[in-house]
Amino acid sequence: MLAPTLTRRLFWAAQGLLFAASVGAAAWISRSQEWHPLPLIVLLLAVGLVGERLEFDIRGQHLSASLVVLVLAMGLLGPAPAVAFGVAMTLPNSAIRRLSPALWLNNLSAFAAFPLVGGLIVRALIGDVHDPRALHMTRSITFALVVFGVFMVTNALNFILIVAESRVVRGRSFTRQVRELFVPMQPGQMALGALAAILAIAYTNLGLSALFGLILVLALFQYLISALLRSEDRAEQLDIRSRQLATLQLGVLSTLIETLALRDRTTARHAAAVARYARALALEAGCSEAEQELVHTAGLLHDIGKFVLPDRILHADVLSDDDWAMIRRHPQDGATLVGRLDGYGPVADAILYHHEHIDGSGYPAGLIGNEIPLASRILAISSIYDTLTARDTYRVPMTSQDAMTELRRVSGRHLDAELVQRFIAMLQRGGGTTFVEGDTADFAAELAFEQRVRQMAQPTKNA
Repeated sequence: MLAPTLTRRLFWAAQGLLFAASVGAAAWISRSQEWHPLPLIVLLLAVGLVGERLEFDIRGQHLSASLVVLVLAMGLLGPAPAVAFGVAMTLPNSAIRRLSPALWLNNLSAFAAFPLVGGLIVRALIGDVHDPRALHMTRSITFALVVFGVFMVTNALNFILIVAESRVVRGRSFTRQVRELFVPMQPGQMALGALAAILAIAYTNLGLSALFGLILVLALFQYLISALLRSEDRAEQLDIRSRQLATLQLGVLSTLIETLALRDRTTARHAAAVARYARALALEAGCSEAEQELVHTAGLLHDIGKFVLPDRILHADVLSDDDWAMIRRHPQDGATLVGRLDGYGPVADAILYHHEHIDGSGYPAGLIGNEIPLASRILAISSIYDTLTARDTYRVPMTSQDAMTELRRVSGRHLDAELVQRFIAMLQRGGGTTFVEGDTADFAAELAFEQRVRQMAQPTKNA
């Protein structure tokens, strides 16, 4: 058995070789196009450096949100810039924290190795993100899933590389560190992974401006993760903070909806209107408060799958068969995105099936009757009514009376007959369900997740 001193020396030699090999490999495969556009490089590096300064030390382990920046660099630029970012962010932080040379080397090797691995995974699955032949992939849900997967893989690899030093040099149990540090962090890390995926696809569809509005959300995520790990009563606080993170994920999606509004105000306004009609119909149908909240949330998010559609389709007057095929995928794309968030499975199901018909002629699954979730049946009625009556979603908008006649016409074939009757009765009574097109106050009220998030993020007081 090797002596402890020799074991440590071999370990540090391996760390040095890992760092040199990672940097050398990154330099070898670097391509000039990876270092463009310059504004994106400057923004990511600035956010990464600031994120490192907002780090937290939890039981001897360094925690920051810089992994999001590095994963974005892997996905949007390439392996070489990601490695450069990792080294650039590690050097000043290690100096400020006055780490020993051994820990400097440990951090440098980790932050050079895992960005290289992640960048190569993206290149293998997507191709060169700067190649015109691969650009269409970067605007798809597939790219978002790849970014999420790379985040989780590199998060695990980073943890292994960092805690290896604790195991070899300081004799700390690897299993215990996994149990006490890695596992409790995963709800928060999954939330950060989802945010990284949203940021990546937002940038590829909307450009650099899409990244600025989510920086504050990133900081709040980091605060919640650190608060989770600092909790004295881990069992109770883990559950509380996990719910808070899930709520904040919905806040990220609301930001995505508002970003979509910058491209297509019609889609965003329609989502807010459908949410209002859906909640009112759910109340009319005797649904519980939780069910009303579910259909309201699903209404706001039911067209979020259209985020990946190019502008030429969103604003087209005439669509080809291929364009319609892309549009018909938006329920699946939206459900895939929302379904990644813990606790939003029923919302994802409502989104997935909101274009199903009672007679089985809808899509994507051809469900019949009550096979279609109640929330989806409510969304279908709300969506069609708003499409028929709103000035910005229909070439010749119908009057409310004509729209109700149309709902009756397709009742029992496309729409749930009983729910149509309840919806029409509700409209005829008034009920305060009218959504005025262009009413900024109404639009803001329907999308006002921020206040809910702030309330949920407040520490729970014991009675």
